[in-house]
Amino acid sequence: MKHVLQKILGVIVLLLAWIVYALTNAGPSGPASVMSDVNSGLQSAIVDDDYRTTYEVFVYSFADSDSDGIGDLKGLTDRLDYISDLGFNQIWLMPVCPSPTYHKYDVTDYMNIDPQYGTMEDYDRLISECHQRGIRVIIDLVLNHTSSQHPWFTEAVNYIRTLPVGSQIDAAECPYAEYYNFTGNGGSGFASVQGTGWYYEARFWDGMPDLNLDNQAVRDEIDQIIGFWSEHGTDGFRLDAVTSYYTGNPDKNIGFLKWVNDTANKYNPDSYIVCEGWENQDSYARYYASGVDSMFDFAFADASGMIAKTLLGNCSARDYGNALEREWQLFQSYQQTAVNAPFYTNHDMGRGAGYYAGDDGRKTKTALAMNLFTTGNAFIYYGEELGMKGSGKDENKRAPMYWSTDAAYAGMTSGPPYMDAFEMKFPSYEEQKDDPYSIYNYVKQAMKIRNAFPVIARGRTWVHQDLTTDQVCILLKEDDEHAPCAIVMNLSDAEQTVNMSNTEFHQLKAVLTVNDTAVSYGNNTLVLPPYGIAVLTE
Repeated sequence: MKHVLQKILGVIVLLLAWIVYALTNAGPSGPASVMSDVNSGLQSAIVDDDYRTTYEVFVYSFADSDSDGIGDLKGLTDRLDYISDLGFNQIWLMPVCPSPTYHKYDVTDYMNIDPQYGTMEDYDRLISECHQRGIRVIIDLVLNHTSSQHPWFTEAVNYIRTLPVGSQIDAAECPYAEYYNFTGNGGSGFASVQGTGWYYEARFWDGMPDLNLDNQAVRDEIDQIIGFWSEHGTDGFRLDAVTSYYTGNPDKNIGFLKWVNDTANKYNPDSYIVCEGWENQDSYARYYASGVDSMFDFAFADASGMIAKTLLGNCSARDYGNALEREWQLFQSYQQTAVNAPFYTNHDMGRGAGYYAGDDGRKTKTALAMNLFTTGNAFIYYGEELGMKGSGKDENKRAPMYWSTDAAYAGMTSGPPYMDAFEMKFPSYEEQKDDPYSIYNYVKQAMKIRNAFPVIARGRTWVHQDLTTDQVCILLKEDDEHAPCAIVMNLSDAEQTVNMSNTEFHQLKAVLTVNDTAVSYGNNTLVLPPYGIAVLTE
């Protein structure tokens, strides 16, 4: 009997010891924090400003409403709940104006919708449906060049061909001849007007003649174009190739951008302007001096950017954090109201799923979270939330949205002409939507966290230098209006432990994991599984 009592007493002691351990090591959500449990109570706190989360859509490949194999505005409108449900509150439409090419970056009519995509009535309905959902819409505005089939250019060329040898252009005879940069001297970046001794500037290719942006009549046309789309409810513009407006002349580029920004604000004081300047970070940072809202942050994008380099092991977590801290200060030095435009991939880059050989999805997921947790208006290219694949020629990077493996599935498109045939690496939306650990649902959780903590998108970014290591990056976010937070990222393939005792952040509020391995938090000690992320508040 004595031995039985001793055994019972021993069990009780062990049980009490376990209870004490559990209580002393339990964090705000218990000793083990599963993503779905911790994040279930998060509430959206979206602020109506320029720090949004934007979904880039190539209409041609996104969703088809009339079964002709080409995406259209009605198809996009039908899919707005998909975009909204993910948590996006802004859409960037790649060019929608009439054009002879599938990509439509060579415009023939700046104040209309390409018939492949629909009508102005379809556009107006899209805007209305978006605004009802709290989604803003910005469109691509291509000002560096037009199509060689634009009426301005065809009239100019027809006039040029009538000029006697040795004569000069007379704008009184053909005003459109001064809409472009015609010259009697050819060279790099210029194309020949066949049958004449004249040439025209065309830096991209001869089907895209560059506009003469110093010409007042051209600026008057642009003013009218901006006014037209603003009056149709467009919330802003993505400006294409802003570093090419005046080749090799950043000061003139910046001056022209200021004029475009002022013009847009004349029609809509809340108009949002984001610019493509595919150069090094110090170069495109200068363009904030124009007053535009955002410049795309190329330094962190593509297979050679900071996000991919970190996950490939070519940069440390500390390097990554320091680069974020530095860029925030750099952009602020040119404009204190600058809104960074972080992005990971776009229509000109190979898709992220192809950056990591042998990746089972963990790095693909983490890269998307790293982008979404960057301060600014974060952009995601359609299909990245599914881990779509596509590289090589541009058509491959603009493949049909992967709604289903069934080509007859509602909304499926055929994709751009001359696109290569290839298989996707990860499952379709139809397969991913019900898998809690799919890339799709991972992005949905990351968006939920971003929208629940306004400081993530708006906060000044600092690195906790004492706790950040080569494997773990701790970003501190603070602004003047919202509660601060710490984002703790394990950017390695091994479990990492972080002691948060010497910080102000002790409340675990959100977690993001690439699989079902839980985050553990107790006694101010945070244990992150490989590629695990946690958000803590004071």
